[in-house]
Amino acid sequence: MRKSEWILCPVCGNKTRNRVREDTVLKNYPLYCPKCKQETLIEVINLQITVITEPDAQTQSQ
Repeated sequence: MRKSEWILCPVCGNKTRNRVREDTVLKNYPLYCPKCKQETLIEVINLQITVITEPDAQTQSQ
């Protein structure tokens, strides 16, 4: 039997509605937390969850 874990929200730390197994690979996954109502981009490889931070949009100067 493979090990599985609940994905915890990186903002508030509560359980989300998603589980991952040790062989699950997620890239650019939009994780939604029903408790704090935040959406965060994550990557999961070998049960290691990494939060993806996107750079803010820059205004173009002329």
